[in-house]
Amino acid sequence: QIIVVNGKTWWLPQETAADQSVTILHAKVAQKSYGNEKRFFCPPPCVYITGHGWKCNKSHTHAVCVSRQQMFACAKSLFISDQDKRKHFCLLLRLFLNNRQEVGSFQSRMIKVISKPSQKRQSMKNADLCISSCSRVALFNRLRSQTVSTRYLSVDRGAFIASARHWTAFTITMGKLDDQCAEQGGFVLSEGFICYGCVVQLVCTESGAALPPMVIRKVNKQHAILDVDEPVSQLHKCAFQFRDNPHAYLCLTNDAIIEYQAPFSVRDPSKVVLNDGSCWTIIGVEVVEFTFNQGLACITTPVSPFPVVTGLEVNGGGHVAMLEIHGENFTPHLKVWFGNGEAETMYKSPKSLLCVVPDVSVFSDGWRCLRRVITVPLSLVRLDGLIYRTSYSFTYTPELQPPPSARMTAGGGKREGGMGNRTSLSSCTLFPFLSSSSSALTTQICVRERRKETGRNTRPYGHWLLISVMWEKLQTERFSCPKQ
Repeated sequence: QIIVVNGKTWWLPQETAADQSVTILHAKVAQKSYGNEKRFFCPPPCVYITGHGWKCNKSHTHAVCVSRQQMFACAKSLFISDQDKRKHFCLLLRLFLNNRQEVGSFQSRMIKVISKPSQKRQSMKNADLCISSCSRVALFNRLRSQTVSTRYLSVDRGAFIASARHWTAFTITMGKLDDQCAEQGGFVLSEGFICYGCVVQLVCTESGAALPPMVIRKVNKQHAILDVDEPVSQLHKCAFQFRDNPHAYLCLTNDAIIEYQAPFSVRDPSKVVLNDGSCWTIIGVEVVEFTFNQGLACITTPVSPFPVVTGLEVNGGGHVAMLEIHGENFTPHLKVWFGNGEAETMYKSPKSLLCVVPDVSVFSDGWRCLRRVITVPLSLVRLDGLIYRTSYSFTYTPELQPPPSARMTAGGGKREGGMGNRTSLSSCTLFPFLSSSSSALTTQICVRERRKETGRNTRPYGHWLLISVMWEKLQTERFSCPKQ
């Protein structure tokens, strides 16, 4: 696909085969060091470099070449001293090619600094320390509390292993087992903070490999406590009891993951005696991905500051619909692209961009075939031709009859999931399938909504919805605008 940006011609790849991705994995919290003791970040922040775009590029004299497997690096010597008084911080990654050319700088999410793991019962006041359902976590184990013996729960080629270097981010979901529900093997998901005694499931965020549903138990002095139901907190020690076999617990031995048969305590039947391999430390993690594409452009400047899209908002309707893009690191040198089509873009602030939504006819021929949902990906293109991929997409939703609410939606991408319509009171209903053409007559009718009362002493208000109604003369019958 050939595109023209700022009077220059570039090549816009229709596929993502030439994309270049930088993925940063790190923990949500970091424990502060005191004195000469160094408490290194655990798990260590790591970086994955993926994508075929990193292969040898003819536009670079000394380009970096990687194999089909992803490149990996981790920082094992990072720590925070007691002289640092910050409560939150973020990591900064600077990436260079072999010829010392800087690719760019990439920033992690915010990391919370804690003194030590909290042993108190957590509440809503400390929600950032609780582990919530459907969040990402990492698990590691230390034999005899030695740092050199740290092993991380990981997935290699679909198998669960204990690794001394690589660690995997897992999505932990809380739920209940329902034998009558066949969906997901009878595991019904539920929201909220994960508490001890709940049934949870661990799913690898990369490969999708999953462990069977297990009951999470609190660990105290190498004993699993069976009668505790408090929320799970960051850096807590816990154990995972197999639901089908109450005596079996998730355990590691060397580099293998096994089931450990744990006996009940002789003195206290509410406790189970565990070995070192069955005691896991749980911590929340973040995954940040940056994806860009150079196309055929010879780009020598860094890709940073990297624009990050956090939300979309539709304003207006009809043929003048506007899309406001919320995020960070926006510059006047960015253009919004709907699929392979450029949109008229206006720079508002470093956290906001405005663009005119292209007519849906751009993505399909003829208005009769537009009676279907059309979804196009959203990208940001720099003036030099650099393409920033986003995880968001835009959806055109047709309607055969005028609904009371707006029908143009902004949808989340493959990672974040769908995002609801955020149309404000002044926005308008847009019917994408009602596009103008030579054989159609378009008129605009203003309809005032029923006024609503917001309070006893407030004045009623209403807003106008601009509705585009189109009809055309057919051979046998004539359609006319319905009376409002």
